[in-house]
Amino acid sequence: MRVKNKTILATKMMPERLNHIEISPANLLFYRSIFQSVNMMKSSNLFCFFIGLLMMQTSVQLLAQSTPEVMLITSGTKTSLRGLSVVNDNVIWVSGSNGTVGKSLNGGKNWNWMTVKGFEKKEFRDIEGFDGNTAIIMAIDSPAYILKTTDGGDTWKVVYENRAKGMFLDAMDFCDFANGMVVGDPIDKKVFLAYTTDNGNTWKEFPDDKKPLADSGEAFFAASGSNIRLYRDGSYFLASGGTASRLIKKPASVVLPLIQGKETTGANSIDMYDNGNPAKPGKRIIIVGGDFNRPASTEKNCFYTNDGGKTWKAPKVAPHGYRSSVEYLSQKDIVACGINGVDYSSDGGKTWKWISNESFHVARIARNGSALFLAGENGKIAKLNFEH
Repeated sequence: MRVKNKTILATKMMPERLNHIEISPANLLFYRSIFQSVNMMKSSNLFCFFIGLLMMQTSVQLLAQSTPEVMLITSGTKTSLRGLSVVNDNVIWVSGSNGTVGKSLNGGKNWNWMTVKGFEKKEFRDIEGFDGNTAIIMAIDSPAYILKTTDGGDTWKVVYENRAKGMFLDAMDFCDFANGMVVGDPIDKKVFLAYTTDNGNTWKEFPDDKKPLADSGEAFFAASGSNIRLYRDGSYFLASGGTASRLIKKPASVVLPLIQGKETTGANSIDMYDNGNPAKPGKRIIIVGGDFNRPASTEKNCFYTNDGGKTWKAPKVAPHGYRSSVEYLSQKDIVACGINGVDYSSDGGKTWKWISNESFHVARIARNGSALFLAGENGKIAKLNFEH
């Protein structure tokens, strides 16, 4: 479930994707204004009541049409952040190079930075947080590791290690508290996949006959931890790149229309709008990427589908460069970020507005809440703000 930044959600605070009821801020303010105006009628005439109501509705409509801004909240830590997990509006985990992990328990106001002992030179390209104490991090290669903490990051335990030649982990996703999956670059022409059913305490590699076959030159980018999406019905979706770029899924994979053909091209990130149903994927999918050697290029860098991938559409106005991460806020509102900035779409991906030239690698929205954060180079972290 993608929790929406521009919605107020009625949901239980649990570390998994849950069904919810959406009330947009615009409608909430409008209905609230009705009740306030009814009280006003006790001391005013009917004409004043309707004039006041009309003015309130106009202001609410203007609020609903506002464009968000990217508000920088911290920077300066010597790490490149590509892992980001927003548990709720208060609890945020980040991970990156130099064995670095960061955590905030108050919505980004204060940060606790830590270097994982024994892994000071590792790159933690993805992280999954479950609460203020529990998180899982992924070290990409040579060898590849997955580590877990249950004490807020004071200690970390190796829960998976793989020293196979060519092993390179790219991203992971959890569909609920217990079930997760990690994807890695192909080995012997087969996509590496492993899974957990016990909150990351143990991991099992997919048997060879269950691993998807990879095309020649096809791989995955460890750019933002967001080229994999997992659901409780067993569905998983992988966005690959390189000389070949596909949406890998069951029962059949789909060749993507994104730019491809070189090692630096293809899909980097995928998101699906599932309408609040964590057990089953939705039909609305958006994929971004491009060529990271050409950060300002808009050539075939974004496509979306409303029918589960049968047909794909290119935006009329594309994101303004290579994009490494994309996230639904609602069915219409989407954010994408990359080396040369951040884009925002308010029409389901049809057109994009360049709202910041600040560089970020990853954007993530809260599993339980309404906040969206971004992270990138030099320990830079920002928050998307609609209230300006």
